[in-house]
Amino acid sequence: MAGAHAPGGDPLEILRCELASRRRPSQIAPLPFSGGAVGFFSYELGRGLERISSRHTEPFGMPDMVVGVYDSVMGFDHKAEQAWLMLTQRPGTDFSGRADALSARFGRQATRSALPDLVWQPDFDREAYLERVQRILEYIRAGDIFQANFTARQVAARPAGPDLMSLYLALRETNPAPFAAYLDCGAGLTLLSASPERFLSLDTGGRIEARPIKGTRPRSSDCLRDQELARELAASSKDRAENLMIVDLLRNDIGRVAEIGSIAVPEFCEIEHFAKVHHMVSCVTGKLRSGADAIDLLRAALPGGSVTGAPKIRAMQIIDEMEACRRGPYCGAIAWIGFDGAMDSSIIIRTLIATPTHLLAQAGGGIVADSKPAAEYEEMMVKLASILGACNV
Repeated sequence: MAGAHAPGGDPLEILRCELASRRRPSQIAPLPFSGGAVGFFSYELGRGLERISSRHTEPFGMPDMVVGVYDSVMGFDHKAEQAWLMLTQRPGTDFSGRADALSARFGRQATRSALPDLVWQPDFDREAYLERVQRILEYIRAGDIFQANFTARQVAARPAGPDLMSLYLALRETNPAPFAAYLDCGAGLTLLSASPERFLSLDTGGRIEARPIKGTRPRSSDCLRDQELARELAASSKDRAENLMIVDLLRNDIGRVAEIGSIAVPEFCEIEHFAKVHHMVSCVTGKLRSGADAIDLLRAALPGGSVTGAPKIRAMQIIDEMEACRRGPYCGAIAWIGFDGAMDSSIIIRTLIATPTHLLAQAGGGIVADSKPAAEYEEMMVKLASILGACNV
């Protein structure tokens, strides 16, 4: 691993240079990622890219970006029950020694241990949350914005007992998700993510894809009620309008670095089903213009439109005014960027953040003109429950 230090200068440009120095052409590999950068890019990094100031300080000392560069990768295909060691040539090193060291890790299995009871303290009680949603609605009626993604955080003291892997395994068990990730960032900071949402992907041919989520309903153990909830979401004019606004925002963000005329929306307001919720999901695609790369794409789109609002800049200013704290990694992105230039990333939602002293959980939703404050509170609590429930397994 390299690049784990904290150099000065533009962090995205430093990462670009690090990757460029190890660049290699696309090659046949058993998995999409066989070496490159892995890490997170916080909401605060994106806010800084848009030059939006904040009234909040960072109480937990979390950095805006943590990335490691890896030339040795253990890859698993759980469905096919296959595993690979993928090693990138490193001058002056012995391939067999690196392979033996990595192979020794394959036999280790994570263990589960009981979790102590956690006491969660919310930023806002219900009445304060409803009051802030009402104030956002006033901004919408005044014409400042069409939509803002408003969130709230809950904080608990980090237990001294079980390791974080136990908590992550519980989170994965209760919230199986396509972009689940356990990211040890060093210095006591760890992200335990069960994100269902792709932020941006980029293949070696320059094809871009984003899959924004806007619109949520809880799952039900009653099959007929569960189907009814999914149909209700599909028919919701409010959720479709919310989704449309974010699709347009992402078309604009991706369009900053895409070939003219390449932006398309092959899927719009489709309903996808997850363990705890139904989601309304769309797909935005494009073709990266010649000379641009994954770093340019991240710079153009951070933070993701589905967790900001429209218009983006004004929505982010209002978010900072209404929310009680900095978001930190939450609503940023976890990403890998390969040495071949490909990338995939997720929006950091449905995620527990562990600092040396605390656990943080956060959730929210998009506020639009016909939002009902009480319904928005209930949606936020449904999303939070899917995270906090893992702490009781």
